[in-house]
Amino acid sequence: MYDVIIVGGGPAGLNAAMILGRSRRKVLVFDSGEPRNRWSDSMNGFLSSDGVKPQDFLKKGREELKKYNVKIVEKVVISATYSKGEFIVNSDDLKVYRSRKLLLATGLKDTLPELEGIEPFYGKSVHHCPYCDGWESRDKDIAVYGKDRNGIGTALGLKTWSDSVTLFTDGTDKLRQVDRDLLHRNGVEVCTDAIARLEGEGTQLQRIVLKNGTVRQQQAMFFATGTKQQSDLGNQLGCEFTNKGVIKTRRLQKSNIPGLYVAGDAARDMQLVIVAAAEGARAAVAINMELQLEDRK
Repeated sequence: MYDVIIVGGGPAGLNAAMILGRSRRKVLVFDSGEPRNRWSDSMNGFLSSDGVKPQDFLKKGREELKKYNVKIVEKVVISATYSKGEFIVNSDDLKVYRSRKLLLATGLKDTLPELEGIEPFYGKSVHHCPYCDGWESRDKDIAVYGKDRNGIGTALGLKTWSDSVTLFTDGTDKLRQVDRDLLHRNGVEVCTDAIARLEGEGTQLQRIVLKNGTVRQQQAMFFATGTKQQSDLGNQLGCEFTNKGVIKTRRLQKSNIPGLYVAGDAARDMQLVIVAAAEGARAAVAINMELQLEDRK
């Protein structure tokens, strides 16, 4: 029986494991090895680790956990249940683990636009987060991909990083006149033509080829196509979700299920590495305090 099982070996899960390990708790971390930012060259916006490769950041975190006797298992959790004050967790190698508390730090996955040629550019010159990669795209010709009305906010926001921003709606034309006026006033060009493919050299986007034959020179793209939960465990356990598809948490990362906590992108709209790590720490302190109360005579 573990004090805490953590599902997710990213910044939220590892930071929680560190706090709990330092609290002398028996901790098990499951890591599927598929972090959301694994395609990116660098992890930005994290004080003291700005520009670090995501895999190097996680490797260092794992090394730091060794002295706290935190166990890390490189397996996928396929199911979890809660019964009579304990969590029963099943991994994909058919082993069963039990714990008093459970922390989900499973994160999200991006819904990548279905565009021919996008794969080599993803995480290099095609991104989802301006706060993570806007600086590296500063003063470039930036494309924003968002069908219907989905890319308006992203396009307007990216004007902070570049004067050259174009919103591509890829064959959809549901922008209202008020939308067009707002975009025009703020210097955002709009292209509603359907996209045939993306082109470039190596990992650098250079051109967007439209189905009508027009070629648009673009050096970066940000997409607004939404996200999905990386794991189905929240649904399995009966968690409440927000209308944006993330798990609803209460004070100190608590879910609606007793003893179940959620930290990181799976539970928040503010999807930054440093925020995920902080939420992991918050959840860990709350979990330890709850265990202390339960053990107190």
